[in-house]
Amino acid sequence: MVDTTIYSARKIITMNPARPTVTHVAVRDGKILAAGDLAELETWGEYKLDETFADKVLMPGLVEGHAHTMEGTLWRYVYCGFFDRADPDGKVWDGLQTIEAILDRLKEAEVQIEDPDVPLSGWSLDPIYMDNTRVSRADLDKVSTTRPIGVLHASGHILNVNTKALELGGLMKTGINHPGIPLGADGYPKGELFGPDTMTPVGVHVGFNRSLTDSDEQGLRDFAKLCVRTGVTTITDLAARLDDDGVEAMLRVTGEDNYPARVVPLQLFMGATPKETVDKVVGLKSRATDRLRLGRIKAVADGSIQGFSARMRWPGYHNGAPNGLWYTAPEQLAELYRLALAAGVQIHTHTNGDEATEMVLETLAPALKDVPSPNHRFTLQHCQLADAAQFRKMKELNMCVNLFANHHFYWGDEHYRLTVGPERALRMNACRTALETGVPMAIHSDAPVTPLGPFFTAWSAVNRLTASGRTQGEHEKIGVEAALYAITLGAAYTLHLDDEVGSIEVGKKADFAVLEDDPTEIGGDNLKDVRVWGTVQGGRIFSAAKL
Repeated sequence: MVDTTIYSARKIITMNPARPTVTHVAVRDGKILAAGDLAELETWGEYKLDETFADKVLMPGLVEGHAHTMEGTLWRYVYCGFFDRADPDGKVWDGLQTIEAILDRLKEAEVQIEDPDVPLSGWSLDPIYMDNTRVSRADLDKVSTTRPIGVLHASGHILNVNTKALELGGLMKTGINHPGIPLGADGYPKGELFGPDTMTPVGVHVGFNRSLTDSDEQGLRDFAKLCVRTGVTTITDLAARLDDDGVEAMLRVTGEDNYPARVVPLQLFMGATPKETVDKVVGLKSRATDRLRLGRIKAVADGSIQGFSARMRWPGYHNGAPNGLWYTAPEQLAELYRLALAAGVQIHTHTNGDEATEMVLETLAPALKDVPSPNHRFTLQHCQLADAAQFRKMKELNMCVNLFANHHFYWGDEHYRLTVGPERALRMNACRTALETGVPMAIHSDAPVTPLGPFFTAWSAVNRLTASGRTQGEHEKIGVEAALYAITLGAAYTLHLDDEVGSIEVGKKADFAVLEDDPTEIGGDNLKDVRVWGTVQGGRIFSAAKL
């Protein structure tokens, strides 16, 4: 029986500097046996030649180092985003440019729901594009006063709800004193809930009992369709609750013969002590499979910049908004870091504002002195406003960074004029500074915050264009080669998976992105337009056209 398949291709980009491009790759048992020309690969013995990709370009399966599988579930809710966006089946939904258009789409969906007790759920709302007009419970009451309604903010850090939802959550009352619950002139909540501790109690009443953080089984399957359409073979779920039922569901779905992606879920540090969290994750490691990689933790230091919940150093927000929210106290984070380092558990920490980044750096430094761990690869996620001095501290601490390159396009104009002002906007997501400082770097989409699509993310890092077409931060641009590295080996490194994925070379997983275009020849200006045919994951072929 022939157990080796040799694939030919128009070009194979390996990301292996010893042999950057080849014409053939041999696969055996779901792994790469060899990469080279046909004559070289024939020396491995009997084989089957497969020319399915003879006119395609292969490169390593793309690695998305910061995403959330919850997007698969969210597509069954009402899309309220500003930009046009494709769903898992390839249908493109029109973006909505006004609050009125959003309310109209919600009204259209509401009349389709027959059961009066079923909530109406929407997602990807971001009023910052609409002169930063806030959406209140009174606005959503125009859709329904009897049905609970919740619309998740594009950042994932704000939930807008109507009066009925507040009533069900026990928050429709005066006397509330919480920084995450703004009050109106009448003393009642306005209907905007900031941060997980305020969102979660109401979220269960508006359809977000799981999809504030996790995907359900159908959502996990739907999200995998997006992976195939975008060339992704390894995907993170960067804030999962990982309760027993959730883990069982993920094991069941990812274990299906036709599941096309490797999922890396990180346990969210929230609602448990540091010791409980670390002990749980250590236990989860033993349940990991090839397509479900358990055993990492996600901590969250602050909120979002465009949601004005990120923690900012002086002089604060450009428009004078009050400083954001702390999601995790420094003393909690310090204990978590020490316990995780001692247990050999990796932690990724969300920081958006530069004050949050500084807090993490100041907290990790003494923890590493107490528990030395030179290969810990603790990673700062987003880390959008870090300055050069902070990158030098990251280097000293052997940290990694995963920068939110897509922000230049989706919120760059708003950051420039409103949230942080011109000077800080120019340095946001400082990819070149990270590389020149020697900090291992990845770039990401944070799907569903922005659409999954590593070639778009790479294009964003190369060009730094805003939605209005301005170049924002010329000095922080990186080249195409560096951007492609960031969405393959760079992201793999931040997950401790660079020994398995991220390049096409002997011994690694047979994970490939199958492309119609050559990303090294199409030019940096056109990188986002690379067409994806599908993927190969663990030697199994998945065509986007056949999903």
